[in-house]
Amino acid sequence: MKKVAVLYGGISREREISLKSGSRVAEALERKGYEVVRWDVREDFLKYVWRLKDVDAVVVMLHGNYGEDGTIQGVLEYLKVPYTGSGVQASALCFDKLRAYEVLRGKVTLPKFTVIREPVKESPFGFPCFLKPRREGSSIGAHVCHNEEELFEFSKVEVERYGEMVLMEYVEGRELTVSIVELDGRPVVLPILELKPKKEFYDYEAKYTPGMTEFILPAPLEEDLKRKIEEMALRAYEHLGCRSFGRVDGILRNGEFYFLELNSIPGMTETSDLPASAAAAGISFEDLVELILKTASLKEG
Repeated sequence: MKKVAVLYGGISREREISLKSGSRVAEALERKGYEVVRWDVREDFLKYVWRLKDVDAVVVMLHGNYGEDGTIQGVLEYLKVPYTGSGVQASALCFDKLRAYEVLRGKVTLPKFTVIREPVKESPFGFPCFLKPRREGSSIGAHVCHNEEELFEFSKVEVERYGEMVLMEYVEGRELTVSIVELDGRPVVLPILELKPKKEFYDYEAKYTPGMTEFILPAPLEEDLKRKIEEMALRAYEHLGCRSFGRVDGILRNGEFYFLELNSIPGMTETSDLPASAAAAGISFEDLVELILKTASLKEG
């Protein structure tokens, strides 16, 4: 496997982050000696997609809609080109918060939630509550709502944009993220990362602005609790059908880890969580990228 295409950019609201992730990944592979085809995916992608038949594997670094939701994975399956990350079904499940929660209900601890399709003032979970798009990433469109006025204003804007929103109880506690990478075909949990954002929660600004979030690695946890969180993260990863790599985000409250979501293509920027956890495990960024590349395969067929 010497000629590798890195797909990044895309047409979602996460385009800027995807460009950063993809560029870093491409540079890492070049330093490892691979011939890298950098592909900034735009609206005309399907006109030229057949060119991917000339590469040995594809590293998918597309975040958000059309890149992380199973769409591009389906195209690559059709072309029979090996690619990194989860397959069509798992990608679609992870990206759809409601479907992921339905699959994981009873298997992991979930916050209370409901779906809204029109602006609302009342929260069945009281205030504060949490509002986020059913299908989106990087905390884009997510809000903590402290009262009826905020809930109505935020839901009015976001329902118009997305059509459906997930309204959840606000779980206050320690923000943890659990990165998983497959080694020799087996999912391995990297050191758990605790996040201490300078914002009210780990939003888009806190994720991608240097200095806006303190990383504590490894998160200070008692061994039994650490093991419990690792097992729950792996359970979510496996029940959603994930492959290659991923990242489970959640909140630890009173000794209970609440699952929030599973990111099937985590960011690989300089401020991203997965590379930080890998570094804490003694894995360089270049080695991490190569490990992910080696998981490339056809997932559905």
